[in-house]
Amino acid sequence: MEAVDQLASAGTFRVVKEPLAFLRVLEWLFAIFAFATCGGYSGGLRLSVDCANKSESDLNIDIAFAYPFRLYQVNFDAPTCEGKRREKLSLIGDFSSSAEFFVTIAVFAFLYSLAATVVYIFFQNKYRENNRGPLIDFIVTVVFSFLWLVGSSAWAKGLSDVKIATDPDEVLLLMSACKQQSNKCLPVRSPVMSSLNTSVVFGFLNFILWAGNIWFVFKETGWHSSGQRHPPDTMEKQSSSYNQGGYNQDSYGPAGGYNQPGSYSQVGEYGQSQSYGQSGPTSFANQI
Repeated sequence: MEAVDQLASAGTFRVVKEPLAFLRVLEWLFAIFAFATCGGYSGGLRLSVDCANKSESDLNIDIAFAYPFRLYQVNFDAPTCEGKRREKLSLIGDFSSSAEFFVTIAVFAFLYSLAATVVYIFFQNKYRENNRGPLIDFIVTVVFSFLWLVGSSAWAKGLSDVKIATDPDEVLLLMSACKQQSNKCLPVRSPVMSSLNTSVVFGFLNFILWAGNIWFVFKETGWHSSGQRHPPDTMEKQSSSYNQGGYNQDSYGPAGGYNQPGSYSQVGEYGQSQSYGQSGPTSFANQI
């Protein structure tokens, strides 16, 4: 417990309240939801084949499939309604590329968000020590934003293809017994795709989070800092040039050439104007 307390005291957890770290925590959580709802999926469907000869019927044909959705490897047996002979069939399609790509992005985004959050909390000074840390963070954020957009779009298309390939009505068309009108083929249970639909939603939400975090990471880089320094420098240059110019207020002071009191006092040295200015008030006081 002492080690945990020391570690907690060393960290600056108030940065989690800032947008940069707060969005990283959300990215970490949403990445978990994304790969958990997709990578942990397993589902199935059930079909019923009722032959004209009831003894040859099979009313419970279960077909199970799961991530990564290599459906061509999913095999099942179905009656032919021609004696006891059964045929071995398989689903159609391979949608593992888009599914695995989506889960891979989610896993790496989870790891990077966790590592970035730890750096923000415990190594904030080293992170801001030079411009390398924010620049790497900015580039990685842009790359992950693009990957989330591509991966989510690809998986959304792959999921729609999975739904078509596992549609019970489409699977019934693969059975030779269902091509005969004397036999009745019916879907008993359809696969539940709610978790897969949720994974697509979390994929696009992750894209929005990462794209929105680009601005906050950019503010930590030297590019944003250098852009903010130019206006104050320009104002300082204008201010210094104004002070050095002819409109400096100091030039109107006692040392300036435009100071009337200094120049007018010299006139008083030449004669009676100075004595008139001094004696006038005095003589008037004596008359009173």
